[in-house]
Amino acid sequence: MKPYSIARRLIVTVLLVELVTAVCVTGMAWLYERHSHLRSFDILLRGRADSLLGSVQDAEDADDNIMLNKSDMDVPAEDVYEVRDEKGRLLGRSPNWDGAATELLGRHSDGYFNSIVNGRHYRSLLLHGLRVVDPGDKDGGVPRHVTIVYGAPTRRVWRAVTGAVKFYALASLVLLLVTGIVMAWLLHRGMAPLRALTAEAAGVSVNAWRFHPPEEARATKELAPLVDALESTLQRLEHSFFQQRRFVSDAAHELKTGVAVVKSSLQLLSIRQRSAAEYEAGLERCETDCGRMEEIVAKMLTLARVESTDSKQVAPLLSADVSAVLRKTAEMFSSMAELRGVDIAWSLPGPLYAALPADECALLFSNLFLNALQHSTRGTQISISAQAREDMVEAVIKDRGDGIPAEALPHIFERFYRGDPSRNRNTGGTGLGLSICKAIVDAAGGEIKIDSTVGVGTTVSVRLPAGVLRSVSVASAAPPLCVDQ
Repeated sequence: MKPYSIARRLIVTVLLVELVTAVCVTGMAWLYERHSHLRSFDILLRGRADSLLGSVQDAEDADDNIMLNKSDMDVPAEDVYEVRDEKGRLLGRSPNWDGAATELLGRHSDGYFNSIVNGRHYRSLLLHGLRVVDPGDKDGGVPRHVTIVYGAPTRRVWRAVTGAVKFYALASLVLLLVTGIVMAWLLHRGMAPLRALTAEAAGVSVNAWRFHPPEEARATKELAPLVDALESTLQRLEHSFFQQRRFVSDAAHELKTGVAVVKSSLQLLSIRQRSAAEYEAGLERCETDCGRMEEIVAKMLTLARVESTDSKQVAPLLSADVSAVLRKTAEMFSSMAELRGVDIAWSLPGPLYAALPADECALLFSNLFLNALQHSTRGTQISISAQAREDMVEAVIKDRGDGIPAEALPHIFERFYRGDPSRNRNTGGTGLGLSICKAIVDAAGGEIKIDSTVGVGTTVSVRLPAGVLRSVSVASAAPPLCVDQ
């Protein structure tokens, strides 16, 4: 996608809106100025036509005619006029009258009209007036009907209208220019917190997680959510990178120890000639250590597979019966529990379907049950229960074993973490089992919680989203065991 500037788009958008507004305002100004000047011009025409009507006088001849007294007239040289009496006889006209408008004398109604005189545009008025001659006479004067056509060039009107419109247009252009400059300055200044936030975020790297957003960005209402999101995201990323580094370090330590043990065993066998029994014992030790390394690699692959699987997408198609899985798990470990002197009790209702693939469900509960069995003391009991709570399925595995120290509880889901810092093989496995359980539950959108008291026991609660009713076989879902705590 072609990159673009938000600030530039905002400026262009505002300027386009102002430009459209300016065009509309200029158009309305043109209409208003035209109407206003033409109205004033029409009043001027009417006044000059009335002055012509006032110049009509008695001719004082035998026929009792009337005449136009031009000595009292003050008509601009560019104006045209023509005056006729009620019989159509011409009383007077302007020198520049060319007769083009004579046909308009036949109009019966007064009014304004546009005409062309000598190739120029004129605004004209047709007026049928009444002139009372000798109003001081004892009979009240003689009424005379007069027809007047008066016109004036409209060039001055349009010049005034054009001047006003040019003023509005020029003012609009200046306003657009000023608005563009002011907006560019304001946006540049307003986006300073964003630039400071960007510069601060750009300094974050794998080796430098320091992120201190500027207070101005945090105080900006629009940027505050982004600041919070960046802080929380970077904190999660830092924690994730820390876990990945620890995971790689611990995995390398585990594998390095196994390789070193195998190498030392082989070197010990090669120092001198040994008997067949000694060679056999040494190879058995090597095989045991190779099996341990194979187990670590298998668990790491299982953890990677679980974390990369989006169980939320496959959950509607792959749902497991939690009750059936728990019952099958208890039956699978019943022999081991009998050898350890641990009793198993369960309270499991009918089918309880959780939105989780059957193999992952079996892996989850087999790990949890085997952890409980491994840390239970002889003569105690492991209880298993499950129930439906609203739209969730809750399973609880409770033992009466050694318990987990309080300082270890916050770390039990971390990879390769074991309560025994010495990594004694007799006290635990690789430290990946509970990490795998946590990854399975998180991928399904559930929750896993462990409460423990030293010398009392441990309770593991697992809450999973309820799934749809499916016919899922758990007999073939025997998972690879990941025995750890």
